[in-house]
Amino acid sequence: MNSGRFRWERNKTDPAYYRKHVRSLVFLLFLAALLVMSVLVSLWAGSYDTPTDQLILGIFGLAEDEKINIVVRNVRLPRICTAVIAGAGLGVTGCILQAVLHNPLASASTLGVSQGAGFGAAFAIMILGIQAAGSGSFTISACAFAGSMAVALVILGLSRFCRITPETMVLAGVSISAMFSGATTLLQYFADETQLATLLFWTFGDLGGTGWDEIRKMTLTVALATFWFLLHRWDFNALLSGREIAASLGINIRRLVLVNMLICCYTASSIISKIGLVSFIGLIAPHMVRMVVGNNHIYLIPGSVLAGASLLLFGDLLSRILLSPVVLPIGAITSFLGAPLFLYLLFKGRTKTC
Repeated sequence: MNSGRFRWERNKTDPAYYRKHVRSLVFLLFLAALLVMSVLVSLWAGSYDTPTDQLILGIFGLAEDEKINIVVRNVRLPRICTAVIAGAGLGVTGCILQAVLHNPLASASTLGVSQGAGFGAAFAIMILGIQAAGSGSFTISACAFAGSMAVALVILGLSRFCRITPETMVLAGVSISAMFSGATTLLQYFADETQLATLLFWTFGDLGGTGWDEIRKMTLTVALATFWFLLHRWDFNALLSGREIAASLGINIRRLVLVNMLICCYTASSIISKIGLVSFIGLIAPHMVRMVVGNNHIYLIPGSVLAGASLLLFGDLLSRILLSPVVLPIGAITSFLGAPLFLYLLFKGRTKTC
């Protein structure tokens, strides 16, 4: 029997553990309800004023006004689904990166994985001349994955051979992010008007450019990755006790870290290749959940999925209503929301070590 599972069987009769178990379940239900409410509010918000009952009917194409059906099914609903799936994927990858790297500040954006994926996508568009639509979407995703993996390999190499601290790892990620951001800027400088308009997509981020086919592919990727992470939830819990203890329990640490880093990079790059650079969701979501449920990945993984989806959907809602009818770039909104928390976590960790 897995050691983490054994400890749960041993402690489930403890009243304190039982209360924490109930509190975690209630919090997950709260996050699910919050996500449903966010979806309804996002469905209602917009320049096209529509009664709520007609909006619900519009999801199924049954609204009395055909314009409502078109607006809901072709504009608002795809945008909402994109925000939910992308936020869920970024949230859960941030949770797993923090677990396998043993770094509370790890996420796709803080480690430079997002910027590497963005550069790979920009390289495909600018240098290879790939179009963002149609069959070129696979090539862009492949280049985005290659860029993210290049960053991941550097991070793994630094953590394994140089024995750098978690804070230094984040600073290395910031340096890598700056390098790839500069390379992307150079590509933009030499791009023509058509390529420049496409490349700016990666800088701003956009949730309104995905079709149902892209949403289905992104949903499949996020669902399979989340299922894999849930299957290995006990391994992530064992890592909390240290790599030596986890290894003594029969866990192959090197394989666990490498495989999950690959899955995280592929999931994040597939999302970024569809919506552009969206920062800090993977950093904020796990920490919000961790403050309530602790480090138990039985609850932390699904909680990060729900929190990430709600956060990105809330950010998209702000981007649409702050200066309506102008839609602000979602990347800027998430950066404004996430940067203060990043500073808080960084200085909180430094205070503990002083």
